[in-house]
Amino acid sequence: MIQLDPQKLPVHLAVIMDGNGRWAQQRMLKRIVGHQRGAETVKMVVEQSSLLGIRYLTLFAFSSENWSRPAMEVRALMTLLKKYIRQETARMMRKNIRYNVIGNRSDLPDDVNETLDEAILKTAGNTGMVLTLALSYGGRQELCRAAARLAQEAIDGRLSPGDITTELFDSYLDTGGLPDPDFLIRTSGEMRISNFLLWQLAYTELYFTETNWPDFTINELHKALADFQSRERRFGMTSDQLTQRGDLSNA
Repeated sequence: MIQLDPQKLPVHLAVIMDGNGRWAQQRMLKRIVGHQRGAETVKMVVEQSSLLGIRYLTLFAFSSENWSRPAMEVRALMTLLKKYIRQETARMMRKNIRYNVIGNRSDLPDDVNETLDEAILKTAGNTGMVLTLALSYGGRQELCRAAARLAQEAIDGRLSPGDITTELFDSYLDTGGLPDPDFLIRTSGEMRISNFLLWQLAYTELYFTETNWPDFTINELHKALADFQSRERRFGMTSDQLTQRGDLSNA
């Protein structure tokens, strides 16, 4: 069993859940079967992250580009999403987990949005881990939405261009109020971030695994987190500066 240091876990873990379709195709199964198996992995990762004390978990569940997939697959994914939310809301309440959603929700079907609203409202008072689902989400689109809102504020005279700082811009993003991810895991061997959290991943540690999402086990999760704990996050500083800062903080 991999031993993890509870003091060195990421505060915010983000995951690009890739490889459901590939997993199914390798077994000569329909792609939706891969997505169904992937939903079981989601349950495990959510529960494990909560148990480990990770405060924020963000899952890339459906991208803005995924709408271009075959209509039958998209409908099946929306049905699976509704089923997951309805089934898991009771567990979220027991585990004190709060739902959050980012992305362009206006693209989602009305019945999916209704299910999401019910779950968000029901878990709003929970004080444990925040589970964020990125749905109909694209990083470039998010940046454009934030820029448009800031431009409108300037046109309306509520701020001037000189008022815009990185902190202010951050607050206009879908993730406003959430800390940036410390660690990103992507499964299935693809080594790119695919338009996910482009602003927020500026200093995030990246981890890529060949394992397809349905085969991503507890051990795989712990292995990834152990890798994170082995890294030195310098944020532009030197190792000596980090050591000195640590000494000062302990003084």
